[in-house]
Amino acid sequence: MVKWIVLTVVLLALVVLALAIRPVLARLRPLQQAVRNLQRRQAEAESLQASAFALQERLADLQQQTETVQQRATVIRAKRG
Repeated sequence: MVKWIVLTVVLLALVVLALAIRPVLARLRPLQQAVRNLQRRQAEAESLQASAFALQERLADLQQQTETVQQRATVIRAKRG
């Protein structure tokens, strides 16, 4: 008799546990989708950051070239004038 009571209590506990876990498991799929979206956005952001660094380096090179051209133009004007 005690064995049946214990078995019933254990089964009831398992049923209650399953009922408690069910809503949590139902929320996992949208959360997993949100995580995938965030990871994709992070990858896009990292790609954009790499592009921004490349553009920044290119801008620095162009500024250096502009300064060099301006210096040469100044020298040429000085020689002519």
